[in-house]
Amino acid sequence: MQPRPIYSHPLKLSLILIYFLTVLFSCESSGDEKAIYKDHPPDTFMTRWMVLGGIPVFDGEPDGNDQETQKAAFDDEQLTDYNFDSPAKVEVDGNTYQWQLVESNDDIIDLRDLLADENFVIGYALAEIHLAEPAKALLGIGSDDAVKIWLNGELIHRNWIPRALTKDDDLVPVSFKQGKNHLLLKIQNMEYDWSFACRVLSPASFPEKLIGSARNGDIDGVKMLLEHGADINATVEPGLTALHAAKISGREEVVALLLEGGADGSIPMPSPEALADHFFESRTDEQSAGAAVLISRNGEIIYQKGFGFENIAGQKPVTVETIFRIGSITKQFTASAILKLQADGKLSVEDPVSKYIPDFPRGNEVTIHQLLTHISGIHSYTSEMDFIEEVKDGISQDALIDKIKGFEYDFEPGERWLYNNSGYFMLGYIIEKASGKSFEAYLKENFFDPAGMAHTGVHEKGRELPNEAMGYSYENGAFSPAVDWNMSWAGGAGNLYSTVGDLHKWNAALFSGKLLTEASLKAAFTPVVLKDGSKAQNMMDGYGYGWAVGKFRGAAEVAHGGGLHGFITHLSRFTDKNVTVTVLTNCAPPRDLDPNAAAHAVAEVFLWEELDPQESYATNTALDSEDFSEYAGRYEYPGGAIMEITVDDGRMYAQLTGQPKFEIFPRSETQFFWKVVDAQAEFLRNESGAVYAMKHRQSGQEFEAPRIKEETVAEIDPAVFDAYIGEYELQPNVTITVTKEGDQLFVQLTGQPKFEIFPRTATEFFLKVVKADITFEKNDAGTVDRLVLFQGGIEQTAKKL
Repeated sequence: MQPRPIYSHPLKLSLILIYFLTVLFSCESSGDEKAIYKDHPPDTFMTRWMVLGGIPVFDGEPDGNDQETQKAAFDDEQLTDYNFDSPAKVEVDGNTYQWQLVESNDDIIDLRDLLADENFVIGYALAEIHLAEPAKALLGIGSDDAVKIWLNGELIHRNWIPRALTKDDDLVPVSFKQGKNHLLLKIQNMEYDWSFACRVLSPASFPEKLIGSARNGDIDGVKMLLEHGADINATVEPGLTALHAAKISGREEVVALLLEGGADGSIPMPSPEALADHFFESRTDEQSAGAAVLISRNGEIIYQKGFGFENIAGQKPVTVETIFRIGSITKQFTASAILKLQADGKLSVEDPVSKYIPDFPRGNEVTIHQLLTHISGIHSYTSEMDFIEEVKDGISQDALIDKIKGFEYDFEPGERWLYNNSGYFMLGYIIEKASGKSFEAYLKENFFDPAGMAHTGVHEKGRELPNEAMGYSYENGAFSPAVDWNMSWAGGAGNLYSTVGDLHKWNAALFSGKLLTEASLKAAFTPVVLKDGSKAQNMMDGYGYGWAVGKFRGAAEVAHGGGLHGFITHLSRFTDKNVTVTVLTNCAPPRDLDPNAAAHAVAEVFLWEELDPQESYATNTALDSEDFSEYAGRYEYPGGAIMEITVDDGRMYAQLTGQPKFEIFPRSETQFFWKVVDAQAEFLRNESGAVYAMKHRQSGQEFEAPRIKEETVAEIDPAVFDAYIGEYELQPNVTITVTKEGDQLFVQLTGQPKFEIFPRTATEFFLKVVKADITFEKNDAGTVDRLVLFQGGIEQTAKKL
């Protein structure tokens, strides 16, 4: 089941002389107990600092969804002056803060332990660096979360970003002067951990960073590292150079840049097997959950291996025989069974649901085709708030279908695409009705046995399976047993278990025509269109019957992933290459192993010479940032999410509903890119020159997000809002809470964040974070007794409690 979730002209590179002695500076304590460094080895973390904080971001109760207040606090400078020789108390908003000397036994300075065990706070760290001569260097900074840096009073770096600490996440060019240098850091915590790590890097630590920048097409990063002395031909395990990495990822501009800079093209490329080994070995260890991987071509296995552990406590390693729950990969088996039954004349995809479930609400309006393609409008039971509280216990097929019958439709059948586990659970039931056999028996007879899949079946509580992986979750820095689903809750949506070997056999038999007819396969891989004839915006480039359809660097791909607590999986078939890639893992939430990304990464190392090139990216600093303001606004993403584009002090930011705000960088006048993820945005104009949409590209998916017309917020007397305050029951155990803070009105759905709503009239309101409207209605006595929520084409009434 699916988890909830400029290049400018080539630069003639010359090595800039950088001053590095055996030691750069060291830390010593003066009588005044200050953080002073002299002769400290580069690449060694600075662990002694003067620190001050934590200064609260919010005046009152913190609101994690209020990004504007957090951003304003980041931009504001509470600490405008300091005297390192005589650090004094600091007054901020009437509160007094004192500089204190701290020294960590670890590379990381944990401000939550040192300053304040709170969320949404700010801290400062100060150190003095003494140098006998001027020096240019790169500063490696890791922070949780946002960070600003001043050197000798000049702002040299700012990164407004929510993130966990990773050492050297930011590489910052610095120019130290002769004598005393003051380094001041501002670290703003959003939630949870609050820490930083800082060191001056030497060229000896650059190879992995150079290779990472080359792989990602980051021209800015490649140039910066080379200008600061990175060895252009340095290798990292297993013998990979930056030139190799750029070639594998198809970054032709980076390849040209490296060759012009002196990269040695004669250094042999590591074997794809060695590269795949290193990819997974670097993400697993002797105390981690694991992964099984298999790659086949033309029906022959060319790579297979296990990493990590199927049982950590028992130290039982993952092998290619390890059995995993495969989650929503099940959907392609369910869809194939429907197509097989259709080919045998036992049903039609145009049959209405009512033919098999006679009392299903509006069942005569919904077809099997719509269930297969996620356009039925039937509400997905896995979206219910209390769903996770029940999955440990079993449920009968009839009981769950009865539960699904009780839901309101999310939209009119055929009008939208929305990933839907209810539809596929119902398809499992329909397969049994049409075939007269159990779901497992039908799959075994028609698919598992003909393909030789001896280690695949329906997961049932109490069934002993050899070599079965235990499911884990990685949270708070540790692996622990995950919620153990009773898979009766998954049914045809995701109840199968399998191995990488069996899934290889499945694809080998399927694509050789052994299991389904050519017509059935064509139907399965044809992207669905909506009732109005438009293309559905969904996974990859489209969704057929149980497979997402698209391209990866020009290679045609049909694929599906799966996810439930403890397991995340991915199965890709590159149809024009006759290549299958399977990655099965036993950890969700994961630590550092996303099967989707992993499948594409290992496919790339085996196929890179046959794949299309990818673009490289560099920030175009010549553009006038004032022109960016015309892109500011809201854009509607698939599923109803909103991408809000804002411009602040010449920088552009993008924030998707429910996610933090990230800066995006200009590549051209209309094209921008994220640095925190390999994603790009292009703003589109109509014939009159007005911006009407934003094209988003990421992970092989591309779609247009239409610009939302900005509404005028009506001027309403805030006293009117008082009548709306209260709780409204949307469903049993699901309420919409309406609150007033100052002159603003907010709504909060059970289990979700609080969002402001804006008046269109005295009774009609709209949200900006999602496309939704709320209308308050009165009874005959003139009292507000209900609200109406309109979202995604669905109107729901919630009664006031």
